[in-house]
Amino acid sequence: MKIGIIGAGAAGLAAALDLSARNHKVVVYESAPFIGGQASTIPVGGAPLERGYHHLFKNDQAILELMDDLGIGDAMKWYPSRVGTYTSGKVYKTTTPLDLLRFGAIPLLDRIKLGLFALKVGRIKDWRSLEDQTADYWLSKRLGGKAYEKVWAPLLKGKFGKYYDQIGMPWFWSKIQTRLASREGIRGREMLGYPDGSFDTVFDKLRSTIESHEGEIHLSTKVVKVDVVDGVARALLAKPENGEEIRREFDCILSTVPSFSFPEMVDLPADYKKRLTDVHYLAAVVVILELSRPLTDYYWMNIADPDVPFLGLIEHTNMLPKEWYGGGNVLYITNYLDRTDPVYKMTEDEILDLYLPHLTKFNSEFNRSWVKRSHYNALSAAQPIIGTNYSAAIPAHRTPIERLYLANTTQIYPEDRGTNYSFKMGREMASTIIGDEEQNWRNWK
Repeated sequence: MKIGIIGAGAAGLAAALDLSARNHKVVVYESAPFIGGQASTIPVGGAPLERGYHHLFKNDQAILELMDDLGIGDAMKWYPSRVGTYTSGKVYKTTTPLDLLRFGAIPLLDRIKLGLFALKVGRIKDWRSLEDQTADYWLSKRLGGKAYEKVWAPLLKGKFGKYYDQIGMPWFWSKIQTRLASREGIRGREMLGYPDGSFDTVFDKLRSTIESHEGEIHLSTKVVKVDVVDGVARALLAKPENGEEIRREFDCILSTVPSFSFPEMVDLPADYKKRLTDVHYLAAVVVILELSRPLTDYYWMNIADPDVPFLGLIEHTNMLPKEWYGGGNVLYITNYLDRTDPVYKMTEDEILDLYLPHLTKFNSEFNRSWVKRSHYNALSAAQPIIGTNYSAAIPAHRTPIERLYLANTTQIYPEDRGTNYSFKMGREMASTIIGDEEQNWRNWK
């Protein structure tokens, strides 16, 4: 088969890998000038660094299996994480279960309830029993008290904004499952994975392997239309950044673009299109600071305070060696926003003016002279809002148009979107496409 793939992120390249390995001809189109999607990198201190913070959890088996298949499994290393939580004007260490017992922002009884509640959720095996409830309702009714008021309510509101009370409980369940699986030892310290050389190690190997199978990857080339003839996807019309529009025919097509972009390139039946457009995406705004000094002692800082205008601090070089980045200290400031939010439309300088004064809350000595360099990245489709009973509303991977498939983050469920699950989905799509072709062949015979 000759297969056209739209998007050179994790899902698109994982599908291209398995399809090309089975001697199918794959052609990948990517509108950006780089591969990797949300895991793509920029140079920082002489080394590649993800535009948006990335790490793995112990149960992220799909990417670990992929790396083994690519012969680079040894590149994944595991590091102890240090976690803090900012609430009530103070930073609290919340790395281990013992730290929760010392979490002075809430009464002792609520601290005990908070820890037991996480274990209780972790023991739930059937997420389907949670589908008809929101995370906010479940937390307020089953946990409640200061643990809800001071921790989970502000974290939900910080991440999802006005949509905080619409998020289905399976999202929260999957977060707890992931974090419990990453804890090791009697103290329950979280271990996180990061590949030597950044996630470029994975994506560069994917690219070279696909190309060694005679696959093509075209960057800075935007697909403008899926050409459909008699209800069958037949070709792609693509426009290179500096070139004429081209048309190439394919036996089938896989798109990995966001749900709101997909209907712009192909006419879809109303009911399927509604499933796509009913899912709302939050945008992400990420600022990377290269600092002369570390801001805190923590890798991950949860911010449970509505007076702070961002969601979290991820101090990359508090987990990874700062020598990788020319001896500098790397700090991510992250936020999820509605695309209509004025902050999403701010320039980098305006964002810095808004954010930097708040860093003294985490280190009273901080001043702007610590900032050696900054980098700004905004993603329009970072976090889909997944509500209750979503399993009945997920758009099918097989679209109503014959030989046209869709794989994007709105179809990852009950797990939250992430690079690991995008790799998993991409490889599953390769199996689906091959299986469908074999079935079509048997039917034809």
